[in-house]
Amino acid sequence: MVTLIGSRMNDRRKIGMSVVSTALCLAASVCFASKPPQTAPADQAVRRADPNSQIAHEQLLAKARRGGIDVYFLGDSITRRWGARDYPEFLANWKQNFYGWNAANFGWGGDTTQNILWRLENGELDRVNPKIIVLLAGTNNVGREAGDDAKVADITRGIKAIIDLCRRKAPRAIIVLTAIFPRNDSMAGLPAINRINENISRFADGKSIRFVNINHQLADHHGVLFEGMTVDKLHLTLQGYQIWADALKPILRKILGPPARTDHAPPATGDPSKAAATFKEIR
Repeated sequence: MVTLIGSRMNDRRKIGMSVVSTALCLAASVCFASKPPQTAPADQAVRRADPNSQIAHEQLLAKARRGGIDVYFLGDSITRRWGARDYPEFLANWKQNFYGWNAANFGWGGDTTQNILWRLENGELDRVNPKIIVLLAGTNNVGREAGDDAKVADITRGIKAIIDLCRRKAPRAIIVLTAIFPRNDSMAGLPAINRINENISRFADGKSIRFVNINHQLADHHGVLFEGMTVDKLHLTLQGYQIWADALKPILRKILGPPARTDHAPPATGDPSKAAATFKEIR
């Protein structure tokens, strides 16, 4: 009897240690994801190696397979936070603005253009057939360093590659390309951001590709963010998201009509590491 009880206690400890280890591994991958190393050109697909991103990809694949998506948001953490379960205030704002238009969020934190291309090449847009794709990408390629001509051209090509792939995967979708937002965690990258935005604005034809630039509402003409626009000089606040929403909604209304009373988009997903971190050791 004593042996049996001791065996059960050991088994519980092992299970608990395994759960905690998994949570710590996933949480650590978030820190890694904030600065993903990239050596490939910006228009070449690169898979994220951290386990948390791999789990998130599987969740986004499952979301895509559920269908019912008319508006497909694609991007990095700035996009992700708006429609994520682990940011409930932002998610509430998302629903307030987009409920009835069947909008689904496919942003993932830390992604560069290379990582977004990999996700698209590996099923996240397959057979979704959205009517609108809202794209914001490139800030993680810019980073905190100044960008020379080669870097600006490289990132421009990366964004163009995403647009081209979206066109192949969803040929009937109208792409709403959003200008890269100013970031003040380092002012060195602002000139590159401005030049990239000027480049990608030329991709718009006013029909199948629209260009949205709200930067004059987020920052002054020097690129210095207005108070209350970001939480950390990079990621938007509710006020910042609402400015973006106000720029998008007239486009959605013109293409899709007014929002319906019901919504058929799949439920929001979240950060797998944050879900794992809620587990407690089994005693």
